[in-house]
Amino acid sequence: MEEGMTIYEDSVVALDGTTYALARLGNGAKRLVVSGDPSALSKAEVAVFSGTFQGDKLICELTPENAAALRARLPWLNPEPLGLKTSFGFGDRIGMATPGHVAALDFVQRRSAEVQREERIYPIFAQQSVRENTRIGRTPQQVLDDAMWGIFVKGWNGRWGADADHVKEIGHIAPFVQAGYTFYTIDPSDHVDNAAQTDNLETLRQKSDQLPWSQLGTTAESLIAEYCAGPITLEGVMLHFDEAVLLRALAKYGRALANTLTLTAAIRQQLGGRPFDLEMSVDETDTPTSTEEHYFIANELLKRNVPVVSLAPRFVGKFQKGVDYMGDLAEFEAELAKHAAIMHHFNAYKLSVHTGSDKFTIYEMIHRYANGRVHVKTAGTSYLEALRVISQTDVPLFRQILELGHERFEKDRKTYFLDCRPERVPRSSQLSDAALPDLLDDFDARQLLHVTFGSALDEFGTVLKADLLYDEAAYEAVLVAHFERHLRPFC
Repeated sequence: MEEGMTIYEDSVVALDGTTYALARLGNGAKRLVVSGDPSALSKAEVAVFSGTFQGDKLICELTPENAAALRARLPWLNPEPLGLKTSFGFGDRIGMATPGHVAALDFVQRRSAEVQREERIYPIFAQQSVRENTRIGRTPQQVLDDAMWGIFVKGWNGRWGADADHVKEIGHIAPFVQAGYTFYTIDPSDHVDNAAQTDNLETLRQKSDQLPWSQLGTTAESLIAEYCAGPITLEGVMLHFDEAVLLRALAKYGRALANTLTLTAAIRQQLGGRPFDLEMSVDETDTPTSTEEHYFIANELLKRNVPVVSLAPRFVGKFQKGVDYMGDLAEFEAELAKHAAIMHHFNAYKLSVHTGSDKFTIYEMIHRYANGRVHVKTAGTSYLEALRVISQTDVPLFRQILELGHERFEKDRKTYFLDCRPERVPRSSQLSDAALPDLLDDFDARQLLHVTFGSALDEFGTVLKADLLYDEAAYEAVLVAHFERHLRPFC
């Protein structure tokens, strides 16, 4: 092997006469090392690796082609549907966090086994929204491959999923299908009518008349007859539909339902019969999803055989990026209990919690009411933990990222609901080196740094990744500590 090449011991796999491993070069670059029976390295019936022989070892760059070849040899490196099992989505905007995610999950579940707790969390290691990919110039294939190499280096051989997050248009689907994603999050929020929340009955009737009824395959009259005949009694909750309540749900979510049907049909067609998980997300809306609206959405999806395995309502309170839950905890618990009762009634999907990172005050509550039927989705918190490392190991770079955050915040915040007050975040010149890491525990600074990730990675991504690669153990350590807090309540 090349001089200075070090094998990651957890990655070593021997199978059918061939050994596979990931190695690190002296400059931090990674290589796939394939060795063993020479005939096994070029079997015609499997994908072939591209590399250079050094003795009996084939040294391969981490290309998409070699990633596909490795997945063909080691099937557990392929994502798969996870169904109704408790699941957790690990977002990774840099493409280097998966080893830390694996280590955190392994650490938490080993502790759970020691105390004989039976719950198990199934990970979605590849998760990136269309919006995030656009901002940082990554492709679905790159996101999946980065996650796969992280899984491989840590020796993970359990089930895992890949989430095509916040799909809004048919044109978004194909790159995820081609890359092998197994979880599709439909986001019809652009078709949600938030104004219906306060419309009067006559306006709701007018809006109802204008819905795409041929696509929905029903009528307002038949739905009124179905839902408004009397109270709907479920275990733990009683729902009351009258004409106004039903038409409000229709006006608010009718077009979103139609859009979900369109996108589901397109996903099914493009996957050509391959199994997949489907989520409908209406969390990115201005108004909370009432319990009647939740029941209406779920019932209408299931009546139409939409294979939804998770549903993300818009809960009460504020779910903002990078910070804990904001709102009345008693009110949240009361509403969560009702949403969970509806989910358990249908027994066909799990509750999905979006913008789920750092919501430490409500995790135990969610786990208790969902009783294992829950999916938690995180995104930028791993990026913030990368900045925690940089704030201590490359102070000049962190200062540049902080200043860029101030410059770009107003532009970059436009697609986010935030309470951040950037004027409360000190400028770089006002802080000592020792004070910089504290910003990663400050409400306003976390949000400012979080939502300007695209600008920061565009300007400084190469240097930031080189820093993390140089001290990858430090990044893994902060991720383990951070996600242990996220995962422990669900184990």
